[in-house]
Amino acid sequence: MPTRIPRPLTVGAVLFVVAASTPAAQTSTWVFQGPDGRLQYQTDSQGNGVMDFSYAGYLGGGVALPDVPVQQTVDASGSDDTAAIQAAIDAVSALLPDSNGFRGAVLLTAGAFNCAGPLRIATSGVVLRGSGSGPDGTIITMTGDPHTAVTLTGAGSYQPFGRSAAMTDAYLPSGSLSLAIDDTSDFSVGDIVLIERPVTAAWISSLGMDLLVGSNGQPQTWLAVGSTISTDRVIAAVSGNQLTLDAPLSDSFDSALLNPPGGTVVHYSFDGRISQVGVEHLGVMAPPLNVDITQPQFTGLTMTAVLNGWGQDLAFQDTQNTVTIGGNVKQVTLDTVNVVHTVTHTGDRMADFGISGTQIFVNQSSSTGSPGEWPFVTQSRVTGPNVVLNFFSSQQAGISAHQRWATGLLADNAQLPNAPNGYNGGTTGISFSDRGNHGSGQGWAMGWGVAWNVTTPWLVVQMPAGAQNWCIGCVGTPLSGNEPGSNRPVADGIYDSLGAPVTPASLYLAQMCDRLGPSAVANIGYSGACGGPPEPACHKWAVPTLYTRAKYEQCEPNVKWAPRKRRALF
Repeated sequence: MPTRIPRPLTVGAVLFVVAASTPAAQTSTWVFQGPDGRLQYQTDSQGNGVMDFSYAGYLGGGVALPDVPVQQTVDASGSDDTAAIQAAIDAVSALLPDSNGFRGAVLLTAGAFNCAGPLRIATSGVVLRGSGSGPDGTIITMTGDPHTAVTLTGAGSYQPFGRSAAMTDAYLPSGSLSLAIDDTSDFSVGDIVLIERPVTAAWISSLGMDLLVGSNGQPQTWLAVGSTISTDRVIAAVSGNQLTLDAPLSDSFDSALLNPPGGTVVHYSFDGRISQVGVEHLGVMAPPLNVDITQPQFTGLTMTAVLNGWGQDLAFQDTQNTVTIGGNVKQVTLDTVNVVHTVTHTGDRMADFGISGTQIFVNQSSSTGSPGEWPFVTQSRVTGPNVVLNFFSSQQAGISAHQRWATGLLADNAQLPNAPNGYNGGTTGISFSDRGNHGSGQGWAMGWGVAWNVTTPWLVVQMPAGAQNWCIGCVGTPLSGNEPGSNRPVADGIYDSLGAPVTPASLYLAQMCDRLGPSAVANIGYSGACGGPPEPACHKWAVPTLYTRAKYEQCEPNVKWAPRKRRALF
C-alpha cells in the first residue's frame, strides 16, 4: 500500500507535517492515458465528457508569471504607510508601458507596514511586490476602519456592439472549442466576443428551478427568464460557418431548451478593463474580529475588470471574504495564497476564496485555522474552465458551488479533512449540488464540475437534468438526499473509482502536458516528466503543499525532517 506523501499543514498559526495512506491508483473510465501516453476521453451519446481544463490561468495556462522590473521602492515608516505606497503605485501607473504591457513594480522592502486604507491598482502593467510573505518579509498590518487590503480594479463593463450572430448547432456539447453560426462574415481571428446563453423558461423548468418555494411559502426566482449567461472568448479561427475559440465552452447549448432566442455570438468592447497586473510576495494581517456577514469586514484581495492578472506568495491572517474574483475577470492565476484565521467566526460563513470569472487557476493555496469560513466557493453564472489544484483546508467546510449555475470547475487533488456531513448546508468536502431554496433560491449551483483525486470525509456530487458532475478518484463517503426545501429527490452524479485515486495524478497537469507539453507544466512550478506525479517547486516552508521527504530536504536543507515539525506563520 503506497503512502500519501507528507505535507506541511497550517493549523491556526502553526504548521504540522503529517502523512496519510491511500489505496493504490486506479484508471478512470472517463479520462485515461492511451498506449501513446495521450489522454483519452469517454463521452455520452451527445458528446459530453470531462472538458479540457488546462486553459485556466494567466495568459490561458502554462505560462510563467512575469518578473516585472522595479520602478519604485517604499520603506516602512512606522506610521501609516497607505499614502506613500499609493503614491508609488500612482507614479508607476503614470509611466509608459513597455512592449509587453508592463509599466513596472512597486517594491515594499522587508519590514512592518501599517495601512489604514486600501491600496489600489487601476492601471494596466502595474505590480505591487513585497519582499516575502513570511515573518522576515513584508507584512502589512491593516488598521483603521474595515477595508480591502489590495484591489486590482479596472472600470466599466462589457459593451456588446454590432450584429449578434445566431448559433445554429442543434446541440453543442460541454467542452466544445468550435461552434456554428448563421453568418461568419463579421468575425475575424483575434476578435473578442461574448457567447451568450439565454436563460429560458423551458431550461429553468427542465431543471425544476421553477418549483422553488421559500420558507414563507412564496415562489423563488433562481435565474430570471430573459437574462443571459455570457462567456468571454477570443476567436482563434474562422472556417466556413464555424468559429473556433481560444478556450472551450463550459456549458452545453441545447437548442430544444434555449430557442427562442437561442445562443448568440456578439463582439464587445471593454475599454476600462486592465491587464498585466499583480500583487505578490507579502503578508497581510487584519484585526482578529468576529463580525456578521452584513457588517463591514477587513478583506484581502479583490479583482474586478482584470484580464491576465495574478496573486502569488501571499499570506493573509484574519481577513474575511479574503480573495474575491469578479465575474468580468479572465485568465488569472492565484499561486500560493494562504489564509489563516485565529478567531472563530460565527453566523453566516464568509468565503476565503470566492471565485467568479473565467479561466481562473488557484494553485497550492489554503484556508486554515479557527473555524467558521467557506474555504472555496463559486458564485452565480460562472463559466469555466476554472481550476483549484493542490488545495488544503482545515475548515469545517469544503469546495462548494454556492449558487445559481456555475459551470466547469475542476477541484484537483484537494485535501479537506475536517469538512463535515453537511448535506443540507453544503459544507461537505465537495458540494456540487442543488441547493434548493437556500439563500432565496440558490438552486442548482454546479454543472459540468469535476472533483479529481480529492480526499475528504463526505461528498455530495449530483446530476442536473441535461448536465453532469463527476467525482473521479475521490476518497470519501458520498451522500444522497432531497432538494433542500422540498421532498424532491436529487439524482447522484458520477462516482468513478470511488475510494481509490486514479492516474494521472493530476488531471489539470496531464491535460496541460497533452496540449502544451512539459515546458508548460514546468512554467507553473511543477517538474518531472509529463504523466508522472505532480512535484511542486520549492515554496515557503509555511506553504501547505505536497512534499516527498527528499523534496522537503531539498527545499528545506536547514530544517530537520520531523513528522510534527512546527513553525509559526507570523
